[in-house]
Amino acid sequence: MLNRFPKLRPTPYQASIVAIFVFSLVIRFWNLGQFNELVFDEVYYAKFASDYWLGNDFFPSHPPLSHYLIALAMGLGQFFPVNPEQVNDLTGAVRSTWSYRWLNALTGATIPLLLGAIAYLLTQRRLVTLLTMGLVALDGLFLVESRYALNNIYLVFFGLLGQALVLWHLRQGKLWQLILGGISLACAGSVKWNGFAFLLGIYLLWAIAWFRTVFRQGWAGQQVNSLEPLDGNGQNNHDFFSRWLTISPFKFALWLVVAPVITYSVIWIPHLLMNGEYASLEGFWRIQRQTWQYHRRVGNSPDIHPYCSPWYSWLVMARPIAYFYQKSGKFGLIYDVHAMANPILLWFSTGAMGLLLGTIAWQKISQFFFNRTNSINVPLRGVTLYIVVNYAANLLPWLGISRCTFFYHYLTAYGFSILALALILATLLDSPQRSHRIIAWTVLTLVAIAFWYWSPVFLGMPLTPKGFALRMLFPSWI
Repeated sequence: MLNRFPKLRPTPYQASIVAIFVFSLVIRFWNLGQFNELVFDEVYYAKFASDYWLGNDFFPSHPPLSHYLIALAMGLGQFFPVNPEQVNDLTGAVRSTWSYRWLNALTGATIPLLLGAIAYLLTQRRLVTLLTMGLVALDGLFLVESRYALNNIYLVFFGLLGQALVLWHLRQGKLWQLILGGISLACAGSVKWNGFAFLLGIYLLWAIAWFRTVFRQGWAGQQVNSLEPLDGNGQNNHDFFSRWLTISPFKFALWLVVAPVITYSVIWIPHLLMNGEYASLEGFWRIQRQTWQYHRRVGNSPDIHPYCSPWYSWLVMARPIAYFYQKSGKFGLIYDVHAMANPILLWFSTGAMGLLLGTIAWQKISQFFFNRTNSINVPLRGVTLYIVVNYAANLLPWLGISRCTFFYHYLTAYGFSILALALILATLLDSPQRSHRIIAWTVLTLVAIAFWYWSPVFLGMPLTPKGFALRMLFPSWI
């Protein structure tokens, strides 16, 4: 009787995915309720979320989706037992710190899974998938943003989920995947407007595919419905550009333009109804204008905020942000939470993006001057295009922003640079040359050591003044 049910024996690949997710989950929930106060922008987002429960009117500086989610977390969190020392009334009502942070932690733990899913949908390679997941799990910026009631992790979650659904649609051709992809991408923009950069990346890839084909063949040469969906083993693997032709202009307009606009508008309705001043169509447009004007009025100097940093400084993490700093005890132990990436991971990821861009440039030069067309094979060329376009879509718009910006704004582009690094490391690990494999393992080892070394400032663990100083490598990091 007992032998009727087969034993579940996960493969090493499946076990690795589960292990990375469990690690991500544990490290985000570990000591989550510490610092019984509002940390950094929790003074806005946790209080805004509480205002919904209290019935207070307020003006948000961003779209309201993350406020809803934190409010939902508060409502559910009150049913869980917590340490009395981790309860405060700083949000306007007596709540535990755990209640307004736990959903961020849970959401953040899924980010390695989502980026890993994108890696697999792009490459169908398990090694690339595991490397992507492992690298993201060993990053500090994603970790810190997951442990407090902030909004950036929701933006990344919905953006990556939407992109994964669109890529899944390109492989299987199911309409529901495209519809949910468009809705999820709209949700990213409903957390912060810069979340629409994920949707911009999809627009650019679709436009490149169509204009490339129209330029070569003309409209009459299109056979949009002739491509069979890809199966789970990656068979029928047509050119990456051609996959985008399965999304006709009509489907594109309906599910990636109209549906996101409707989704964004509907998400505002609860906020407008709970803030009666804006409970009308005119109020909807008025709050959009006021939000735009608010961000235009924000200046850009150390006088505005000591941690302002321009977009180009993010590539090397010149100015991370101290979210929390406290000295306590007779030994002067320092409790610090720094919104900073794993330095080794970030620097190598930036280098990987430079290498990817250099490879593309060299290919174009070879085609023009030497008539060489096989510098990058077709599948890899599509993956490279996807990474570069989405990285640019999430980074370059910041060039035109005049207000004070912060290192955490790099979070969306950063994920794609990690994907670039994973792709390069997988290529090195698959190389028959021993020196290439040694380079890859050296990089991975350094990333793991760096995560361990800087984990006290990711997790707010106590450090001696000397220990803290040793981790702040540059004066601009403090």
